[in-house]
Amino acid sequence: MAEQTTSAAIRAGSQGAGSERAGSAREPGAPGLAGRHGDGRSEAGRPAGGGAEKADSAVVRDALGVGVAVGLSGFAFGVTSAGSGLSVLQTCALSLLVFTGASQFALVGAIAAGGNPLTAAAGAFFLGVRNSFYGLRLSQLLALPRVVRPFAAHWVIDETAAVGLAQPTRRSARIGFTVTGLTLYVLWNLTTLLGALGAEAIGDTDAWGLDAAGPAVFLALLAPMLRTSTDRTVAGIAVILGLGLLPVLPAGVPVLVAALAAPAVLYVEGRRAARRATGEHPQENAQENAQENPQENPRENAQENSQENSQKAAGRQGEGR
Repeated sequence: MAEQTTSAAIRAGSQGAGSERAGSAREPGAPGLAGRHGDGRSEAGRPAGGGAEKADSAVVRDALGVGVAVGLSGFAFGVTSAGSGLSVLQTCALSLLVFTGASQFALVGAIAAGGNPLTAAAGAFFLGVRNSFYGLRLSQLLALPRVVRPFAAHWVIDETAAVGLAQPTRRSARIGFTVTGLTLYVLWNLTTLLGALGAEAIGDTDAWGLDAAGPAVFLALLAPMLRTSTDRTVAGIAVILGLGLLPVLPAGVPVLVAALAAPAVLYVEGRRAARRATGEHPQENAQENAQENPQENPRENAQENSQENSQKAAGRQGEGR
């Protein structure tokens, strides 16, 4: 028994020494694999926490599913754009150069309602600003070469960001982003062309009720994003503002005014959160205020003075003895 204990101790000591040698072999101050990238991923793309990798085939399958499902809705945009008065060439140019569905629908919707093209473009621009925030996160995650970044930036939209950010490794994130972007870009532009040509062949799209295709697809894309009560509140106020101001303001302007619902709701939510934070621990807050402002607590000051006087009296009695 003693021999087994001794041999176990020797083995443990040799393992500890080996780990120390391995640790000392690393250069002083050199970061580990998990610290070489800002997002906590190693050079091989593995998560710092050792999360399970995802098969490339599964990533491609998910990316194709998203790309095909959303890409087919380009047909509705082609019909809506052609019905609003844009030519086939203008419609296809929007999908090729802008390539962000919500902004495209907002632009052609405002133009179809008789709005000023500049106002319509401003509304589409504000809707597309969100893609810049996606780009900030994806630039760290994908870490693409500088030569490729300008081309990849054109594919930074809701769907590619969602698929890319959902992946556990850098390799799978790159695959998901690329497959989703390529599939969606090709299908979106192809179905846009088919929709524009079909609208021209039909003639009056309003007679067939196809003018409602654009708003319907827009709502279908928006509905799954309203997950929290804050999101639903913003959407409800925006709808009220947009519909209420539609008869009063020029076409396209109500959309811009409705966008103010987001900062207004966020401001109210921030004030509520601040009040809840201060009201959760009133006793702790009172103690902190008392420590910072001791003059505002005369009772505690009187107790402290009485304790000091009693200690001094006790000291005098000890000296007299």
